Amino acid sequence: MPGGRRGLSRQQLSRSTIPVQSISPSQTATLRARNGGGHSPTSPPLAALITIIPIKHTPFPDIPMENNIVFESILLIYLLLALFLQYVNIYKTVWWMPFAATNTALNFYLIDIHLVVFICVILARRLVWKFFTEAFVSYGYNTVTFWIVQPIKVVLLLTLLGSLTWTLLPLYSNNSILNLLFLSYPFGIYLLLYGMGNDQMYLNNEDNQATQGYPQSTAKSNGESRHRDDSRALSRDASQLIRGHLWPDFPQHQCLLCPQSIRDEVEVMKADFNNRIKEILFNSMLCAYYVGFIPVCFVQKYLHYDVWWSCQHILFVWINTFVMLMAQYIPPSYCDTLHRCAMHLGKWQKVDGYTNTPQHTWTELTTWPCGVLIRHNRNLFKAVGPQNVAIPSDASHTRFYMLFSNPLCLLNCLALLEISMVCYQLFLLLFTVYKWDHILSVSLMLFVNYYVLFKLLRDRFILGKVYAASAEASQT
Repeated sequence: MPGGRRGLSRQQLSRSTIPVQSISPSQTATLRARNGGGHSPTSPPLAALITIIPIKHTPFPDIPMENNIVFESILLIYLLLALFLQYVNIYKTVWWMPFAATNTALNFYLIDIHLVVFICVILARRLVWKFFTEAFVSYGYNTVTFWIVQPIKVVLLLTLLGSLTWTLLPLYSNNSILNLLFLSYPFGIYLLLYGMGNDQMYLNNEDNQATQGYPQSTAKSNGESRHRDDSRALSRDASQLIRGHLWPDFPQHQCLLCPQSIRDEVEVMKADFNNRIKEILFNSMLCAYYVGFIPVCFVQKYLHYDVWWSCQHILFVWINTFVMLMAQYIPPSYCDTLHRCAMHLGKWQKVDGYTNTPQHTWTELTTWPCGVLIRHNRNLFKAVGPQNVAIPSDASHTRFYMLFSNPLCLLNCLALLEISMVCYQLFLLLFTVYKWDHILSVSLMLFVNYYVLFKLLRDRFILGKVYAASAEASQT
C-alpha cells in the first residue's frame, strides 16, 4: 500500500544488524564510542564469553631416588673404572706370548702415577664437597657424632690438598708446556663460560622468585643480589667450581590464576632448567675429558695403541655420565613440575590464510581457552593448550610448551639414548671376541649401562601407567 509502513528488506537488515559473535573486542569498543559510549545489552563483555576449564594435575607417585652422597659415590666409582679401562686400552701388553718382554697385562712402568692421582682428585672433588655439606649436618653441637665427624672432614680435606700438591709439582717439572695447558684447559673454559664475577648465575630458589616477581618477603631484592661484594663472589665461585654447581632442589609449581604470574613462573622454571642443562653438559664433558682424553695426551710418543678404540671410549664416558647426571638432577618429579607449568602457559599456533571464524585481539591479562583465534602483531594465532597465557610472538614460550607438554618426553629421550648405547656395545662385544682388552672394556661398561637403563625404564613404566590412568579418568 502507498501509505503503509514498509518492513525492512533482507539486505537492509543484514547491513544494519551485526551479530555479536563476529565482533571483536576492539570493534565493540569502536561501535560504543560512535553510539555515544552507552552500554549495549546485546554485547556482553569478553570475560563473560570465555569459559576456562580448570586444569587438573596428575598426582605424582613417590619414586625413590638415591641420596646425593650415594649418587656421587656411584658416579665416582664408574669414572674410576672408566679411567682404569682407558689405561688398559693404552698400555695393554701381549703377556701371553712366549717371547713377550713382560709378564704383566699392562706396562705399569709407563703410567705416570702423579697424573693418575691428579685425575682421581679432580674426579672426587664433588663427592668430598657433598660429604662436607650434607653428611651429618642434622646433628647438633652437643652430640658425640658431630664431634667425631668433624676431625674426619678435616683429615679428608688435608689429604685432598696434600695429594693435589704432591702431584702438581712433578707434573710441572716433568712435562711440556702443552701438556700443562691440557691439564688446565677446563679451568679456562670455566672462566670463559661463567666468569669469576658472575654472582647471579646460581641464585637459590628464593632469589629466583624475587627476580621474577614473586613475593619479596621470602627472597632478597634484585638490587641486593646484584651489588654483593667481590670477596663473597670469589668465595662462592670457588665453591661452585669444587662442587660442580649441581643442586638437587628445584622451584615448586603453584597453580596461579593471574596470567602475568604464570609467565613469571615460566621464566623462573626456564632459567632453572637452562642452568641445569648447562651444568650437566659442562660436568659430563669435564669427566670425559679427564677420564678419557688426558691419559691419551700424556702417552709416550713411541707407544702404539688403538686410537679409534680410545676415542670411542671417551664418547662412551661422556654419554653415560650425561645420562646419569640427567637422571639425578632432572628427575621425573622435576619434569612433572615443568609439565604442570607448561599446561598453565599454553601455546599459540600461527594460522595462515583467511578464516571466517570470530577473532579477538590478544591481551596480556586474559586467559584464553583452547581453539580461540586471536590477532597479535598483525598475525593470526590459534590457541592450542588447555589454557593459554603465553605471548604469541615469544618463541621461548613455544619451545617451553613443546618440550614439557609431554611429561615423559625427556625420560623417553634418555631411555632411547641409553638403549642405543647398550645395543651398540653388545654389537661391539660380538665382533671383538679376539681382543681381551676390548672384551674387558665393553663388558664392564655394560654393567653400568644396565644399572642406568634399569632406573630409566622403571621410572618410564611407572609414570606411563600413572599418566595413562589419569588421562582415561579425565575423559570419563
